[in-house]
Amino acid sequence: MKKEVTNPSSIPNQTRTLGQRAADNVTQWAGSWWFILSFITFLAIWMSLNAYFLVAYSKGGPFDPYPFILLNLVISVLTAIQAPMILMSQNRAGEIDRQRAEYAYNIDLKAEKEIEHIQKQLDNMEKILLRKK
Repeated sequence: MKKEVTNPSSIPNQTRTLGQRAADNVTQWAGSWWFILSFITFLAIWMSLNAYFLVAYSKGGPFDPYPFILLNLVISVLTAIQAPMILMSQNRAGEIDRQRAEYAYNIDLKAEKEIEHIQKQLDNMEKILLRKK
């Protein structure tokens, strides 16, 4: 027996798990221009401060010397956390798209059956009218 497919647009957001909501929120936040521009600003400030400390305080030196190893670690950790969350969100979006396509297919199939039924009724009515002439 084929299961009934519900309209994916009618599924409320409350049915999402905590992980799904978190992944969707991280994806929405990390994919915004605000995040990209603020992260570029953060990187520029980090490198500028290191360059300033390198020049101004040669004894103490910068807190993260030139190859910026600590900065690389921060970026790597951010990437390691963001990437799986973005993939989870994309998988969920793909599942919703699949459900929408299945829903649309079922509606089209139902409409086709109704049209065939109406066509049969019209054919029967035409036969009856032709007999009466």
